[in-house]
Amino acid sequence: MGWLVADIGGTNTRCAIASRGGAVGNIETFRNRDFPGLDRLLASYLGTLPPRERPDEAVIAIAAPIRGDEIRMVNINWTFSVTALARTLSLKRVLPLNDFAAQAYALPVLGARDLRQIGGGLAVDGAPKVVIGPGTGLGTAGLVRIAGRWHAITGEGGHVTMAPSNEREARIVALGRERFGHCSAERLISGAGLSFVYGALNAGITLDPDEVGARIAAGETAALEALDVFFQLLGTVASNLAVTFAAFGGVYIGGGITPRYIEQFEASGFRARFDDKGRYRPFLADIPTWVITADHPALRGLAAYAEANA
Repeated sequence: MGWLVADIGGTNTRCAIASRGGAVGNIETFRNRDFPGLDRLLASYLGTLPPRERPDEAVIAIAAPIRGDEIRMVNINWTFSVTALARTLSLKRVLPLNDFAAQAYALPVLGARDLRQIGGGLAVDGAPKVVIGPGTGLGTAGLVRIAGRWHAITGEGGHVTMAPSNEREARIVALGRERFGHCSAERLISGAGLSFVYGALNAGITLDPDEVGARIAAGETAALEALDVFFQLLGTVASNLAVTFAAFGGVYIGGGITPRYIEQFEASGFRARFDDKGRYRPFLADIPTWVITADHPALRGLAAYAEANA
């Protein structure tokens, strides 16, 4: 019968049915704002399935800290109980994961066609891996192999304090502190963060992320400059994650933004910034970085996790 798997972000939720062997089918995408809560969204998806195909267990990835039964999402005003969700949907079990734990569990099942390498050396088999991805927010996770099995190490790494690497970035971070009080990495490395960086470089102009995206697509010089600064900031945070985990298994870039601008990413200052760690430059130079180009990697990670924990 399989499992219900759902990747619940701040803006969209993707639902699917996972079966043994890691196959994922019946994929549907929903806009969160069209539903008053997660229970209604998942009920809508399950309602489209014939009764005999409805799973009785679910594994869900949530863009929020997982600290117990009650989940409070950060980038959308949804709060729910995992136990109550299972009861409402008539499911025997609901297993919640952080959204980037799901991304991490996908890493061992991604193939060469799912990735694009941007610099670095060869991955060391069995060594720690990390994933980071800007989208609505900024997610991070590590993946370590213990006793023959992969285990995700999750946290809220997107909310670390953003450190500037030059005078231009120092001015942007100072503006971030002025606006938000605390300038976390997510304040600058996310969809809203790209808009903020654009404004900081252009006399405070306020544009929504879609408008900045349109200007990037049109080849506007100011928008392309903002995107390059954005990718350099991502390089700073990604390299911090790499040295923290000694991630010789590789650094993987997920989320919705980087794959959309992969040509600009490859030409950007990301990798130069990633390697720029003084005495630790040789350490970083050996670590490969990849962009995840696969469709729905979190759903594949959830499928792998569901089977491993059946």
